[in-house]
Parts: sequence; C-alpha cells; structure tokens
Amino acid sequence: MSVQDYTSRLSDPASRKMGTFSYLPPMTDDEIRKQVDWIVQHGWNPAIEHTEPEFAGSNYWYMWKLPMFGETDVDVILAELKACHEANPDNHVRLLGYDNFTQSQGANMVVYRGTPV
Repeated sequence: MSVQDYTSRLSDPASRKMGTFSYLPPMTDDEIRKQVDWIVQHGWNPAIEHTEPEFAGSNYWYMWKLPMFGETDVDVILAELKACHEANPDNHVRLLGYDNFTQSQGANMVVYRGTPV
C-alpha cells in the first residue's frame, strides 16, 4: 500500500489544506451536526472564527461574536455558523471547541470554505 500525496502549493490557493478534516470529502450537514454535538457532549465551549482564504495560513482569524460559553443547543451553534457564513460568504468559517480543563483548543475544523483568490 502506498501513501497518497496531497499536492498543496502556496501558488495554488485552491489546493491548500486547513486541518485534518480538509483532506476528507466535504462534510454533510448531518456530519457537521455530529461534530458540533461531540464538542457539546465533551463540555467544550464552541467559538466561531472566519478569514479570507488568502490569509487562512495566518495565526489571526476574525472572531465571530464572543465564544459561546456554556452553549449546549446544537441548533443554536449551527445557526451561528450559518449566520457567520452568510455575513462573510467569501471567507472560510471554522468552528473551535475550547477545553476548559486543558485551556486549549480541543477541536478546530473549517465548516465553510470561502472562494480562493
């Protein structure tokens, strides 16, 4: 068995990957719901960020509102993801899950991919 090569190049914005899930086919709405539910079930605080595709490799992404401390309603989180995407249709939108115990990101995934420049 051979390992597949993913040809990500700085010169080709459409080829750039952002985290483990970006190497997989796009998630369905049901699969996204399951990921959000997983974050909630672990007691992590969801947060939403977005950025222009050309700056996705940067350390700085724009925060969408404040982190959703203590939010456990998956539908509320999904609605905020959609609202962020609708307000910034050309941007990448990612969901973070902050783990209070380790004080770090426990989850980080791009839910909506923006239009590459």
